[in-house]
Amino acid sequence: MKIPVIKQLVETFSLEQLEMAEEAILSEQEPGIAIDGKDEGEKLTHVMAAAEILREVKGKGIAVNEALRNYTQRVRKSIS
Repeated sequence: MKIPVIKQLVETFSLEQLEMAEEAILSEQEPGIAIDGKDEGEKLTHVMAAAEILREVKGKGIAVNEALRNYTQRVRKSIS
């Protein structure tokens, strides 16, 4: 998981575009948008994280940086 890649996706694509890209990756298709990552798993992680962050931005009306920080804190808690 690379935070700069996730942030770039959040700032570049809409939630709908990210959801379509996620669905494409899960269906073993080309996502239709450029997603950095060393393999399909990392690309999927990036697009899923970006979509989750945008959902939080829209749902709670918070800034992208705050939603990104919340996401990374949840990830850290889940792996510790």
